[in-house]
Amino acid sequence: MAKRSCRASQNGLKEIRQKCNTAGLTQEGLAETAGVSRSTVSSFVAGRAIDRNNFVELCTVLDLNWEDIIERPAETELDNAEINTIVQAIREQIKPIIHQKCGTMRVLDMTQPIELTGERGIYTNVNLLERVVGRKRIEIAGYWNCWVERFNPCGLNRLTIDEERVPELEALEYYSKLLVLGKPGAGKTTLLKYLAMHCVKGNFQANCIPVFITLKDFAELEGTPGLFTYISQSTELSPDLLQKILQQGQMLVLLDGLDEVREEHTKWILKQILEFSDQFYRNQFVITCRIAAEEYTFERFTEVELADFDKDQIAIFARNWFPWGNLAENFIQKLKENKPIQELASNPLLLTMLCLVFGENADFPANRSELYKEGLDILLKKWDAKRNIQREQLYKNLSKKGKEDLLSQIALKAFEQEEYFFKRKTLENYVSDFICNLPQVNSDPEIFQMDGEAVLKSIEAQHGLFVERAKDIYSFSHLTFQKYFAAREITKNSAYQDLVQHLTEKRWHEVFLLTTNMMRNADGLLMLMKQKIDAIVDASEELQQLLTWIDRKAGSVKAPYKSSTVRAFYFDCYYYSTNDDDYALNIALSIIFEYTMFNALEKEMNIDYRIDCRVGNKELTLDSKDLALDSILITALHFPRSDNLLRALEYNLELAPELKWAIQGLNNQIPSELLDDKENWQIWWKTNRKVLSNQLRTAIIEHRNIGHDWQFSDEQKQLLQQYYDANKLLMDCLNSDCYVSRDVRQEIEDTLLLPMSEIDRISKL
Repeated sequence: MAKRSCRASQNGLKEIRQKCNTAGLTQEGLAETAGVSRSTVSSFVAGRAIDRNNFVELCTVLDLNWEDIIERPAETELDNAEINTIVQAIREQIKPIIHQKCGTMRVLDMTQPIELTGERGIYTNVNLLERVVGRKRIEIAGYWNCWVERFNPCGLNRLTIDEERVPELEALEYYSKLLVLGKPGAGKTTLLKYLAMHCVKGNFQANCIPVFITLKDFAELEGTPGLFTYISQSTELSPDLLQKILQQGQMLVLLDGLDEVREEHTKWILKQILEFSDQFYRNQFVITCRIAAEEYTFERFTEVELADFDKDQIAIFARNWFPWGNLAENFIQKLKENKPIQELASNPLLLTMLCLVFGENADFPANRSELYKEGLDILLKKWDAKRNIQREQLYKNLSKKGKEDLLSQIALKAFEQEEYFFKRKTLENYVSDFICNLPQVNSDPEIFQMDGEAVLKSIEAQHGLFVERAKDIYSFSHLTFQKYFAAREITKNSAYQDLVQHLTEKRWHEVFLLTTNMMRNADGLLMLMKQKIDAIVDASEELQQLLTWIDRKAGSVKAPYKSSTVRAFYFDCYYYSTNDDDYALNIALSIIFEYTMFNALEKEMNIDYRIDCRVGNKELTLDSKDLALDSILITALHFPRSDNLLRALEYNLELAPELKWAIQGLNNQIPSELLDDKENWQIWWKTNRKVLSNQLRTAIIEHRNIGHDWQFSDEQKQLLQQYYDANKLLMDCLNSDCYVSRDVRQEIEDTLLLPMSEIDRISKL
């Protein structure tokens, strides 16, 4: 007598499908004819157990003898202990195979494979987003565009920071069927290899047999065996034994690269996966696919997204990659100092490239455009080519250069309009504006629009250079890439006059740097920048007076540096000495008095004249006693710590006796009876500090000619800040890896931070 629940055997399932095809019955039609639910029919044709009465009724409708197609109890009743013993034996048998197939990683220009797991393993644990970011429905608000530059000027990665992240193993413990989506190079294959290795070592699903299948290779096998047969052959398991293990639910089936399957094989592969996962539903399945590839529907699979690396994961990866010496820590520090490069490191593939580049010279190249170009070459061509993957391109006639031209045009147009996020329709229009001029484009409006949609989808799926941040809202995958392509478009069209109009906008500074890096000769652009910079403060008499003071002060001291470097030092001194209130100066004076009164310094200090400070973005070691003293005094005024002031006093003994006497004169104003009375001293000080503070500033101005209070208006301060930032950008460009003639370099350095009167004088020489 049959059990209450029944399921079809493997041969029975074939007969069921044959009868449905012959009769032209859909699942919905079969359900209606038999008077059962749609879900019952789905289980019936998938080989899952259903109620016996329903099983018999469905067989009757299909004119089948239910007793001929039922799966007999002898086939399903298994000895668990026996199966477990067999599974463990098979796990031991396939360990070398799994290790050989999944134990190492070799990508890009690596000269040899590296271990994925173990003591010297490179694998870094990843997180999964339980909600696929591109499925969110969010209106594209203006604040998104503002947020990028104002609060996150170096990238777009943090847009998903609030999404709930789940460690990969935790997600797999919760979900038995996962479709893992990710951008190109996000680490999808590496994740599956890690799961296979983790499983076979007994650290995950210790009672399961891991099976790692590259779907592209499986689909292209001669004779196209079914998934069941393929697994049987690859594991060397007999069909009967494999059937029993699968029915017991003791396999971890890892299916890699659904998006890499050729178009002519896609339908067959999908059918294989759906039928196999439905029939053997007790097993654990993980499929990987690029996030923007063809939309596949797996009703019983949970979709998750592979999250970008965060800073901690980047650091762990680097330490795994550089296990010896200080290379890892140097790499991490260099990333912190180069925010645009750090943004790229969130993608594991690009992070691997950065490690390879850094490993050659223990630094990143000075020419960042070459680094970005290498990363883009990987995404646009090399990543698929090195793995022999040929994708169906809906834009076949668009060469790699054509793709770069398209991306460059979109990047600059959007960047000029301060757009970092685009609605799908806007982006499709940008694409259409470009491809309408290609000779291959069809003039039919409907096909024309379809081409725009197809190209956008292809760039998103194949290269990951556009990312769907929310439903129908896109951006470049990295803000760094948008700026790179904008610079490329400017260079291609020699649009340097347009570029310098943005000189005072900080968001354009990286574009300036990249443009100079890309130019064959940057003389013209740098001279345009210099002229534009000088014009910022040309009309302000007060700001010209400041520059005149900087020039004269720099000329009055002895220092083994270029004049432009000394001027830059005193420009920084202006910023350090500017303070809207007297708080810092008051504290400075108080500390000086306490030093004198209470002998806070109990032993002689050993002062080194080599004082480190910053000028622009460079470290400057002050071998000049004049610069060292002025540096300490300015620092003491603005950052009044006792050690700064004590060092200043020690310098006074040798370098500035007049200032020392002036400070002693201020000390003499303190009533002697307060020398040992700190409580009354505080009362006296509160009353007199304003006057004494002003006298101290006056003494520093008189004897060192620094610390002036320029009393600039808010508008003048804004202009001066723009002038300062633009000069810093100019020097960054000049010192980057770009070609500049010796004459132009000398002219820029000679006239840097000079008043217009002096620049005019030099130009007439």
